[in-house]
Amino acid sequence: MYKNDGFVRRYSEGFKLKILAELSTGNYSKKKLGEIYGINRTTINEWIKKYDRKDLMNTRVIVETQDETTRLKALQKEIKQLKELLIKKDLDRLVLDSYLEVAAEKLGCKSVEVTSPKKRLHNT
Repeated sequence: MYKNDGFVRRYSEGFKLKILAELSTGNYSKKKLGEIYGINRTTINEWIKKYDRKDLMNTRVIVETQDETTRLKALQKEIKQLKELLIKKDLDRLVLDSYLEVAAEKLGCKSVEVTSPKKRLHNT
């Protein structure tokens, strides 16, 4: 395995292309090539980008049925609505807390104790 031993390694163009060619055959993974040649997988990824070999990059394939896609969109819409409702609820509570503080001040109460879910007024 590649270890940082204080040496800067330089690889020839031919060596880099050889590694990419071996990777493209499908016989070896990046991990296996890294073990064989003592190269870090991120180095191989850099070579893939440098030589524009997108076919060698890891790809993610997502297979979904129409029902799954529809369900996912519905859940995302529901999450958005719930977030909006939560924000509205928090704003409403802030407004009510402000009203309560103003009312307590007008009634001569010195403090408003916050308890869940109700508030208590103290005349002390």
